[in-house]
Amino acid sequence: MRILSALVVLACAQELPGAKPVPKDANWVKRHEGFVAEAKKGECDLLFLGDSITDGWRAKPKAIFDAAFGRYRPLNFGISGDRTQHVLWRIQNGEMEGIKPKAAVVMIGTNNIGQKDPEKAESAIEGVKAIVAEIHKRSAGTRVLLLGVFPRGEKPDHPHRAVIREINAALAKLDDGGKTVRFLEIGEKFLQPDGSIAKEIMPDFLHLSEKGYQIWADAIKEALASLMEA
Repeated sequence: MRILSALVVLACAQELPGAKPVPKDANWVKRHEGFVAEAKKGECDLLFLGDSITDGWRAKPKAIFDAAFGRYRPLNFGISGDRTQHVLWRIQNGEMEGIKPKAAVVMIGTNNIGQKDPEKAESAIEGVKAIVAEIHKRSAGTRVLLLGVFPRGEKPDHPHRAVIREINAALAKLDDGGKTVRFLEIGEKFLQPDGSIAKEIMPDFLHLSEKGYQIWADAIKEALASLMEA
């Protein structure tokens, strides 16, 4: 019965779009191929995987990124617009070939619930689980710093907030004390005392400003150092 139940759970997970790896358009594939080429150089101790919020480190916050993480030989494999299924496809198609990072910072899932044709929270949850499993399949020694999905929407009663809480509550269960996964919820650091989001932190109530990126860097530095130095 246990085997049957496990098979049913697996089958259900595979039916969720967030856990089914898929590519996007030609320009997206070209960018992915650039990441594959970077990975094949083998020069990486810290890998960032995500969507536009991770991708955004390349712009004005680059100096913050370099100051906070440069000593770890980081690679940033964030692509704007990605959902969990896209990151999963990228990992399965070469983005970890040639590298065995000590740690991977993963923050993904907001586009599963926030774009056109939104998916259920469960789809994002299973997608993140699949990503973590795929990372460990390709590099068993890589410790994952799994970040909770960041808050979005100006006010605390925005519908996305409740869905994000559901996702993060489920992802927190993947934490095994940092042996393979450390879950870190830093969302409150972006919020005002009343739970709202200020434009100086997230100008569009989703993407981070330079100040927001500094908050992110400061919030994960201790947890990341413990994973990198273990």
